[in-house]
Amino acid sequence: MKVTEHIAKAKGKTQFTFEILPPLKGQHINALFKSIDALNEFKPPFIDVTYHREEHIYKDRGNGLLELKVIKKRPGTVGICAAIQSKYKIDAVPHILCGGFSKEDTENLLVDLDYLEIDNVVALRGDSIKSETYFTPNKDGHNYANELVQQIVDLNQGNYLDKELLNSYATHFCIGVSGYPEKHMEAPSLESDLYFLKKKVKAGADYIITQMFFDNQKFFDFVTKAREEGITVPIIPGLKPLSTTKQLNMIPHRFHVDLPEALIKEVIKCKDNNAVRQVGVEWCIQQSKELMTADVPFLHYYSMGKSDNIKQIAEGVF
Repeated sequence: MKVTEHIAKAKGKTQFTFEILPPLKGQHINALFKSIDALNEFKPPFIDVTYHREEHIYKDRGNGLLELKVIKKRPGTVGICAAIQSKYKIDAVPHILCGGFSKEDTENLLVDLDYLEIDNVVALRGDSIKSETYFTPNKDGHNYANELVQQIVDLNQGNYLDKELLNSYATHFCIGVSGYPEKHMEAPSLESDLYFLKKKVKAGADYIITQMFFDNQKFFDFVTKAREEGITVPIIPGLKPLSTTKQLNMIPHRFHVDLPEALIKEVIKCKDNNAVRQVGVEWCIQQSKELMTADVPFLHYYSMGKSDNIKQIAEGVF
């Protein structure tokens, strides 16, 4: 079922969803299933599965030369989505990136997903690899997420890269895209970021999931500005509880997200990360309850592969 159909079916009731990471290569999928099992009681209508780009590393060959190796530390997104839908009968939503894919690669991936009866995808540009200062698209790949959205829409209309195909089958993907209440880290302003968000929606995106935020007013202001720009698709808030003191510095630096002073003060008072974790849970519960009063369609939690604090939050909210 499409995400937009889940929204219609809920008739205004806020639902619980979450996002997971594929396990590191060499780890078994059962660890991931245990995390899903712990949250399954809250009846998520869908589960997002992230896609992780390749990494470039240089290995010393022992003769003064370095060998470039391309590795993927977290493969398996498509297989995990298929396993989730088979085991749990819950819709799985794979993330699809511009980075690391040619247009042909993207089309082949979408064909595989369609064969697996996966109805939803999240279209993202993706981050640059560690050896790049700025994002560089693959040869014959997409530069921006709106271009990726357009390719998915084309496939939904039966238009493949090979124009000579006859009687081509039209897919039926529901397309999610990302939104940034405090702007994308590379955007010069929130207004310019909203301009590009509108391009993604105009290209055919069906809904928006936001980057994490810790001040609900930032989300409410973002929604208001998006609506003023003519963006009418559902906007789903993305939430992540703080769990370590280190995140006080890491999250603002990496994600361009401000932390409220009240939250910072509470974390600073904590004696260890167990106490920080509890502060993060309580803060996220209050965020969630306030967002529910605003009739958001889903509360979408970034679990990062760990379910204990997300379960605690869900127990306090749903």
